[in-house]
Amino acid sequence: MAKRVGVDKSLFCATLILVVVGLLMVFSASAVLSKVRYGSPYTFLIRQSIGAVIGFAAMTVLMQINYRRLNRPNIVLPAVCVTTLALLAAFFMRDSHNTHRWIRFGVFSFQPSALATPVVVLFLAWFLQDRMQSIDDLRNTLLPAALPSLIFTALILKEPDLGTAMVLVVVTALLLYLAGMQTKWLGFAAIAATPVLYFMLFRVAWRRERLLAFLNPWSDPLGKGFHIIQSLIAVGSGGFFGVGYMEGHQKLFYLPEPQTDYIFANIAEELGLIGTIAIVALFVFIAYRGFRAAILSRDPFARIVAFGLTAGILIQAFFNISVVVALVPTKGITLPFISYGGTSLIIMLACMGVLLSITREIE
Repeated sequence: MAKRVGVDKSLFCATLILVVVGLLMVFSASAVLSKVRYGSPYTFLIRQSIGAVIGFAAMTVLMQINYRRLNRPNIVLPAVCVTTLALLAAFFMRDSHNTHRWIRFGVFSFQPSALATPVVVLFLAWFLQDRMQSIDDLRNTLLPAALPSLIFTALILKEPDLGTAMVLVVVTALLLYLAGMQTKWLGFAAIAATPVLYFMLFRVAWRRERLLAFLNPWSDPLGKGFHIIQSLIAVGSGGFFGVGYMEGHQKLFYLPEPQTDYIFANIAEELGLIGTIAIVALFVFIAYRGFRAAILSRDPFARIVAFGLTAGILIQAFFNISVVVALVPTKGITLPFISYGGTSLIIMLACMGVLLSITREIE
């Protein structure tokens, strides 16, 4: 057993910095919108602050608990069942913008898809830790391992939420590959998924229009290409040092929901290239410390959990930033720790608590 040491303080501090920056930028991006919508410029900030307090409480508790307590069927299997039921329950709630992504309780809301990736990571770590030698056994190992991810992906696509589903699929594929799965299975999976992806992208009218707008936003600058163009204007307007905190203009009803999906564009405009490099550097540092914990851990369960949670955070951050700078088509994916959203923030901080717990036993 590895020598017990303290948690990775540098990883904790990087997370803390991102959350604090997130609170500041949520307020900057949402103050005017909040004033118009709710009569107070502080509504989004207060809600995000509540999420941060709950999230840090969860992180503090989880990083003090031995991660091995999660390595039990009476923890893992109920988590899979609860997530499945929560995803199903969302379809019985009132839709929002023709989507069923939320479970609402009065003024409180919960996005069950945010649970999907960490629960799949936990399940795969528990299920595969003693089955790596038989990972290519399609019937007894590979299909049972992929089943929760397939169920979650199908439900999330039905909401619809292609971005979150893609994050989940990529994390699942990476963990199965890490466990020793032959690359041929990835090829077979890609072939099987191609018709589904084709239908989702080209046979769904609004996604097809979004894709065409991504390829040539200037063909419809005041319509389908408007958001992409405004995001690029925000990024370009920031220059090297930015226009100054709270001084951005694109958040003033040009960017869609600037406190969530496009918050990185607001960061680029107000804090400039320096600010965006600092944010990216913090995510790179989290990647380094998270993957280091995975590599140095001697426990297969801890190794898979550390790699999966870290990969999930990075892939989500990559997609969000790539949307803002028009590297990929628009997706409704938030920037971890920074974008507005209590569910995402609480779950992300809880995941960091588990990761920090693993680092306690890394020399």
